[in-house]
This record gives sequence, C-alpha cells and structure tokens, in this order.
Amino acid sequence: MSADVPAPYGSGPGQAAASAAERKPAKVRIHHLQQAKRDGTKFAMLTAYEQYTAEIFDAAGIEVLLVGDSASNNVFGNETSLPVTVDELLPLCRAVARSAKRALVVADLPFGSYEVSPEQAVAAGVRFLKEGLAHAVKIEGGKYYAPTVKAMVQAGIPVMAHIGFTPQSEHALGGYRVQGRGDDAQRLIDDAVALAEAGAFSVLMEMVPAETAAAVDAAVTVPTVGIGAGKETTGQVLVWQDMAGLRGGRMAKFVKQYADLRSTLLDAATAYADDVRSGQFPGPEHSF
Repeated sequence: MSADVPAPYGSGPGQAAASAAERKPAKVRIHHLQQAKRDGTKFAMLTAYEQYTAEIFDAAGIEVLLVGDSASNNVFGNETSLPVTVDELLPLCRAVARSAKRALVVADLPFGSYEVSPEQAVAAGVRFLKEGLAHAVKIEGGKYYAPTVKAMVQAGIPVMAHIGFTPQSEHALGGYRVQGRGDDAQRLIDDAVALAEAGAFSVLMEMVPAETAAAVDAAVTVPTVGIGAGKETTGQVLVWQDMAGLRGGRMAKFVKQYADLRSTLLDAATAYADDVRSGQFPGPEHSF
C-alpha cells in the first residue's frame, strides 16, 4: 500500500510482535483503501469470526477483516450462508472489532436483513455499527440495490457492495456459477458503476472472469476486491479457514492454501488424547 496508508506492524513475520509492543498502530480507514486504488497498490482482506484470528491477522498486517455471513457454514455448521441471522453475527462482530487494533472491520448483512426496503437495511446497518462495533457493512446485489446503498450511506453507514456470484442468491443463480461471462460482463460493469455512484466505498466481485473484473475495476473510481476474480482488483479476500487449510475436502479453484492447520490440530489433539489415556499427561511438572 502507499506511504499514506498505515504500514503493517512489521516488515517481516519476525518483527510483528516487537513492532506491536513498541507502538500503537494507526487504524486503516476507508480513505486509505481509496488511496490504494489511486496509487495502484494492493490490500489484503480475510474473514475473521472471533478474538484470536482477529488478533493474529491484525498483527500480520491484514488491512480489512470481514465478519462474513460465511460464518454460517464455517462457524455454525450450516451447509450455506443463508440460515445465519443478524443476532448470530453480532457477537462475532463484537469479538473481532474489540480484538483488531488496526484493521478495518466490515460486517456482512445476512440474507433477510436488508432486502425488504432501504429502511430495513439502514436499521440492520445501524445495529452492526452500534452493537457489533463494525466500521462498515457489506451487502450483496446489483444496481437494484443502489437506492438501498444511498440510503445507508446518507445515514452514516459505510457500505461495501458485493456483485458477481452472490452466495445469498445461490438458488436464484442456479448454484455456484461464474458470473459476468461474455455479454453478461456489461451487466456487472453497470452494477458496479451504479453502486459506486450511490456511495459504496468499495465493490467486491466473486467468481467473475479476470477480464470482466479488470473492466469493472477500470470503470469505477472506488477500490475493488476480488475472490476468484483475477489479479487486477485493488484487494483480495479469502475465507480464512480455506487460506489456512482448516477446512477439509476439496478447495475452490480460486483458493490458495497457505498452511495445513487441519493436520496440525489433528496431530496435536491425537497426541493429547494418547498422553491422557497412557497417563503421561499430566506429569509431575503439571501438578501443584
């Protein structure tokens, strides 16, 4: 990111803890993301749903933390993002916001919390900023929601828009399908322009061809964020359990796995259980 954007805690992994202890980090704000767009630099975004990952990702210099409705199928055990509610997400949002000292915290408005009217969306957004302590919210949908975005922004609620594949509309879209191919690319460009003009501070694109995402990015002055949308967006986002290899099974094509935490935790839990059963834990050094 540019010199105007708060730098990560350290210039390398080994310096993160020392730097965090030495100074209070400057917060990432919306205008820093907008500056990154103007400068042609990049920022990183990850989901977070609780204290420890929020602290770790914050210390790593992740600029944006998303308390996603993906908690539905990554925390609460649902098959999709559709069942999760505002009341379920608010405690997760508070935990992340209280734990992250630097990152911008964005909360998803879940399915059913904003579609009825702009007034409903404003009410839900207010709850996330007041009760969830979020800095901004994200909503899914195209230019149809431009009036909703405008109403929320006028109410003082920063909004990140989400177009392309929108998981809350998976039934209407016919499942997990790439959006914006061929002639459909212009629709996404029109959606992004309308949402940016309505006041969205950023546009997230999911499962969109790289050339379409690049065209969208060129058409708007606000920063774009991609997930399965090529490399031309200003930011990139992943679900942290995918990024760190906590989830089992097949990964989506757009996921890069940076660790294998599932195997690490499985090995640790297995070793612990074996020690308990054999009587090796607790040993004399663990007793009072």
